[in-house]
Amino acid sequence: MTVPRIVVAGVTSGVGKTTVAVALMHALRKKGMAVQPFKVGPDFIDPSYHTFVTKRKSRNLDVWLMGRHGVIDCFVSACEGADIAVVEGVMGLFDGMSGRDNFASTAHVARMLGAPVLLVVDASKSARSIAAIALGFARFDRSIRIAGIILNNVASDRHAGYITEALAGRVRAPVVGIIKRNSEIRMEERHLGLVPAQELQAKKRRAVFGAAKFVAEQLDVDRIIGMCARGPLAKSRAEHRPQKARTTIAVALDESFNFYYADNIDALRSAGARLVFFSPVNDDRLPEGAGGVILGGGFPEVLADRLEENRAMMKQVAKVAGAGMPLYGECGGLMYLTRSIKGYRGEKKAHMMAGVIDADTLMTSRLTLNYTEADCAGPLFGRANLHGHEFHYSAIENIARDSRFAYDMKKGKGITGGKDGFVLGQNGLAAYMHLHFANGRLAQRLVDACASYSRR
Repeated sequence: MTVPRIVVAGVTSGVGKTTVAVALMHALRKKGMAVQPFKVGPDFIDPSYHTFVTKRKSRNLDVWLMGRHGVIDCFVSACEGADIAVVEGVMGLFDGMSGRDNFASTAHVARMLGAPVLLVVDASKSARSIAAIALGFARFDRSIRIAGIILNNVASDRHAGYITEALAGRVRAPVVGIIKRNSEIRMEERHLGLVPAQELQAKKRRAVFGAAKFVAEQLDVDRIIGMCARGPLAKSRAEHRPQKARTTIAVALDESFNFYYADNIDALRSAGARLVFFSPVNDDRLPEGAGGVILGGGFPEVLADRLEENRAMMKQVAKVAGAGMPLYGECGGLMYLTRSIKGYRGEKKAHMMAGVIDADTLMTSRLTLNYTEADCAGPLFGRANLHGHEFHYSAIENIARDSRFAYDMKKGKGITGGKDGFVLGQNGLAAYMHLHFANGRLAQRLVDACASYSRR
């Protein structure tokens, strides 16, 4: 597999690498290329912009969640039919799980893929010092090839001249983009980062394309194409043949629940699930014939009033949970299954939720952001060691004393007291931890549970 590939990385978070990555994808697609996008790390939101611009499903590449084989398998299979792959990094280039090494960082993934790096630098508060930063990044780990530098938030031609003069003769990587400061191209944000692309109204979607066009015009796209790696990557494992559909799973997907890895959706289908999507915000019934329900992450706090108004759907969810139907909730799904949600933007009113879990959700100002590890001994996944991540501004309170938990946390916070994963009856599980199904056994076990229920 020899698809050309390149990584867009940042010096730090917030330097504009998502904007640059989306602009580059847009420019390549305008050239008639089929662009396969990727995102390093566990993020759900940035990939929604990649998918929006390229019209190809963006995939996550996370060594902690997926393992080395999982990352390479995902990359190779996703690039089928693509002309070029663009990988957006996470945080700063060398930021991973610790300060000891590059594990789970953008640099780690770039090295695994043999891909060169475009380094995005925010030049808004510096000039000659940018050369010192770039030189440090180039020398910090010589196994990582920084092929080009993109200067963002440049004030003027004179400002750009100072920086390029300082770089000349000191840093081998050429400048392949000088992006002028423009306060009008900022993407809309909320408390967990960018607003997911699928939530944007038509006017704001047009603004994304406008921003991409503005930035793309300031990139040397042809030169960037020439920098791409083209060496082969061998598939690390044999592909598994998809099974015939043997059960139907209802998956919540709307403006409130949309945090799903594309690989997880594929893994469930390959394991024998027919997926039918529904909206807890807009629909009043679950899909007919469902043998299980998945409630992914998202922003139930943002539309808590509309979710509360849809009592018919909540009663449906509570009813099937009580009947023993397999039910799996992650983060936002967990919150929806509690009795209530309150505290978003300081709101004191508690919005009633499904009440499957005997506890309440309180929105907080404190971010919980961790990679996680847990020993699982509960429904759906059986006994397993799980790698995941947690990312939320909420806490679960007023937890019933007889609550049971499936996850014993070895890393991360979880729900309470080192525990995560409420056990809901015989076949229900709701946790803060997000899982990636690169380990196909997880998807297989979940589908098996749904198929068993369907045969009743």
